[in-house]
Amino acid sequence: MKVISAEFIKSATNASHYVEGYLPEVAFAGRSNVGKSSLINKMVGRKNIARTSSTPGRTQQINFFLVNKEMHFVDLPGYGYAKIPVSVKRKWGPMVEEYLRTRKNLRMVVLILDVRRDPSPDDIMFKEWLDHYRISTIFVVTKMDKISRNAGFLRCEKIKKKLNLAVDAFFVPFSARTGEGKEGIWNIIASTGKHAD
Repeated sequence: MKVISAEFIKSATNASHYVEGYLPEVAFAGRSNVGKSSLINKMVGRKNIARTSSTPGRTQQINFFLVNKEMHFVDLPGYGYAKIPVSVKRKWGPMVEEYLRTRKNLRMVVLILDVRRDPSPDDIMFKEWLDHYRISTIFVVTKMDKISRNAGFLRCEKIKKKLNLAVDAFFVPFSARTGEGKEGIWNIIASTGKHAD
């Protein structure tokens, strides 16, 4: 997939603020500090379209990006970071669930996990939300360059088991540093998630 243009459009906290129109959307979700912004930046070939930060939990709204003027990438707030204020955590669940439940042009969700860590209760809960709403999902395991290839294979198998993934689930190992997995993710989006109903 060749990305010609990518731009930030707006942030939202509820449905009344979402981007208008019917372009298909691919949402990105994962716990804080899992590499979500780095993945989005790598996917569109831009360094800082999605802001990366050394402080987890900075994304606390739903951010919309227009890609090639034909689809939206949607950056959902990261979850599970202990230092996020309790008041913010309470808003996170309803805000994200409203988006998943009501957004008719949502085509799929990219659920991001760190290869070095087992899925957390929050990861499992989010996966169950996606199953409940029957949303097509790509499971992307980031930071593959941080460990050996053999260790990465074993970790991926463990993560699949912990999430109880089907044999035919979309599952892509990824590295923001090397670009491993980028084309695989784009191929899945192009074949299953890009087109509006």
